[in-house]
Amino acid sequence: MTSALPNDRNEERRRRVLLGPLPAGFLRTDGTNDTLDADYQAALALQQQLCGATMPPAGPPLTARLSITIAQAKLVKNYGLTRMDPYVRLRVGHCIYETHTDPSGGKTPRWNKVIHCLLPPGVNSIYLEIFDECSFTMDELIAWAHITIPPAVLNGETHEDWYPLNGKQGDGMEGMINLVLSYSVGPAAVTTFPPVLVVPSTGMGFAAMPMYPAPAQPQLPQQQPQQVPQHVAQQPQPITEEQLQQIEEMFPSIDKEVIKSVLEANRGNKDATINSLLQMSE
Repeated sequence: MTSALPNDRNEERRRRVLLGPLPAGFLRTDGTNDTLDADYQAALALQQQLCGATMPPAGPPLTARLSITIAQAKLVKNYGLTRMDPYVRLRVGHCIYETHTDPSGGKTPRWNKVIHCLLPPGVNSIYLEIFDECSFTMDELIAWAHITIPPAVLNGETHEDWYPLNGKQGDGMEGMINLVLSYSVGPAAVTTFPPVLVVPSTGMGFAAMPMYPAPAQPQLPQQQPQQVPQHVAQQPQPITEEQLQQIEEMFPSIDKEVIKSVLEANRGNKDATINSLLQMSE
């Protein structure tokens, strides 16, 4: 009976001639193989690249604070059997805040509520809803809005404006809400302001609001000063305690923080501030 071993040896010799000698560290696991070192370096570089790709891009720092003054609203319809008792629910990022209820506020509720919140990186808009507080049934959603934070606010300016509200009457047809927005960065903005815990609303509301991931690129250039036309640029006037006290005495029913926010929005102009407060107190 003839053995097959010589044929196997001949076949192995043919492989060595065709493929050449194997490296000295073939199948070694002690880290001395050059191929193993190259693979390790490639894997390490790939890991560093992936870690860098998942890092959030540059954006507003975590110490950025957004101050929102919810002054008042003018609604087009009263949906209650009596005058409505409206309140505002506000969402910034994943945090939710609420104002107090204006009893019998009806179509012209006033809150004059200042909300301070941290502005997460990548968030450049806020959502708000106006509810009618009900005693024996679920609070009714009256109006809502998605408001983009003006770039001027993120550049450090205080901005006051009326924003249209959506509702049963149609988009932008449910009335308007008056907000004052300001933005600050630095150690003074580190203070946290806890949001409120609310039950998700049914139907239209925060349940339908999208989650905002960090954007692909920074929202604002960090080192490019804003170009303001000469006929628009105004030198802000210094705000003194005496000036602020005089305005507070003229409007004792309006919160001090609201008066200060409106004065900053008018760049220290006392006459313009008085006119704005008169409109708010009508």
